[in-house]
Amino acid sequence: MARLAGKVAIVTGASRGIGLAIVGRFAEEGAKVIAGSTSNPPGVYPAGVDDVELDVSREDDWKRVVADVIARYGRIDILVNNAGIIVYDTVADLSLEGWNKVIGVNQTGVFLGMREVIPHMLKQASGSIVNVSSIWGSAAVGGGHVYHATKGAVVMMTRNAAITYVKQGIRVNSVLPGFIDTPLTQAQDPNINSFVVSMTPMGRAGTPREIANGCLFLASDESSFMTGADLVIDGGYLAQ
Repeated sequence: MARLAGKVAIVTGASRGIGLAIVGRFAEEGAKVIAGSTSNPPGVYPAGVDDVELDVSREDDWKRVVADVIARYGRIDILVNNAGIIVYDTVADLSLEGWNKVIGVNQTGVFLGMREVIPHMLKQASGSIVNVSSIWGSAAVGGGHVYHATKGAVVMMTRNAAITYVKQGIRVNSVLPGFIDTPLTQAQDPNINSFVVSMTPMGRAGTPREIANGCLFLASDESSFMTGADLVIDGGYLAQ
């Protein structure tokens, strides 16, 4: 199929898990994909995907990547801000260093990505931005204070950008995944994983491809009447 034929897309946090699934789905649907990550293992991406070194918390990295994409392709049609990290420290236990690190990736990274890409989308009078938040941007569990803070912020940043640029042809939406089976979740405490799955009405973890399918819909023209929306893909978690 060719739901993204002719479109140029930047995807962050692209080398594994949800990000890698998004890269694969976009490439399958005809997009020219630029996969940004701090780690790009050889052979991880489908043929034709451009891999770039991108630390989303660094302004200079964003400026370099966006300038290179514009120089090469002349446009940016899609941005998926997917890069994210998680820690489970409570307010009392969280260090300032830990706070700043998570804020830098999960929140500042989204800001910098949108800031660098939006001027080019304004020139085109078109573009779709998809920001990956989380169910934990809307519901809380014990611990994870800074992760909750950043993912909640991403939802509001998305809505603000959507309203700000709606008249200029730019759509901005967020995706709220539930518990997804990825290398990130596989590396954390199995007791946490079991608890979240037990709280999910469907009784299982989601797959990266299920999230990628939602991102594909929001990135494509099929969602042309959607902006400022939160697409929840969580097996029913937030419906409780």
